[in-house]
Amino acid sequence: MRPRLRPPKVRRLPVADPRNFRLRVEFCKQGRLALLSHLEVARALERAVRRAGLPFAISQGFSPHMKIAFGAALPVGVGGLHEVFDLQLTRYVPPERALEALQAASAPDLMAKECRYIEASAPAASVAYPLSTYRALLSCAPAALPVPDEITVVRKKKEKVLRTAGFLVGGIELAGAVATFTLEAKPTGSLRPDVLLRACVDAYNAAEADMPAGSAAADAVAGGLPEGGLSAEPCAPGERLRIVTLTRIEQRA
Repeated sequence: MRPRLRPPKVRRLPVADPRNFRLRVEFCKQGRLALLSHLEVARALERAVRRAGLPFAISQGFSPHMKIAFGAALPVGVGGLHEVFDLQLTRYVPPERALEALQAASAPDLMAKECRYIEASAPAASVAYPLSTYRALLSCAPAALPVPDEITVVRKKKEKVLRTAGFLVGGIELAGAVATFTLEAKPTGSLRPDVLLRACVDAYNAAEADMPAGSAAADAVAGGLPEGGLSAEPCAPGERLRIVTLTRIEQRA
């Protein structure tokens, strides 16, 4: 009986894994472009990547798309100085060359600031930095800013009560008309910075409206700035406090 012949083994060449070329891009969202939604920012950045001519990887399947992943979303109207997105490339491009190409293809208020390669096993941009620090410019300098213990939010047409202490790291620091605070994003959800700050401002305005004119508390609100604070006009008795700008200034693990 003749021996059964096996087909010769075909040696397959290794295929480059695009995950090995995972580029993390840091960019800013400021000025008028702070009014863009997260989806609009994503589309604008995808177009910038295409204009830059970078060799981006494409997903497989029925609806192929660019392999790009964005960091934690910012609410409409909130700017960011150090936002991030991850872009998977099909081949190596020097980070400085990728940065130069992206800057040439981007608007000034949505400009790439830094490019670097990260490991394929590194956490996704959306969860890599759970701590976010925000800086708000207020219309006047309050002596104190009350922080509610609970905030009611509406998600998917259902009301949900969030404990502020579960998300706010430390307190809200005041320096004249500038308020700085840090929020932590949890796996179960997060507290939006604009919702928190609006609740604090509303609590301040409600307390100011109930405060009798000429009372000691009213005089304290109308007093000078905190020691070491920035130069700003203190809030006058009865003056409503407003949020002028709100910006995420830092993200960290």
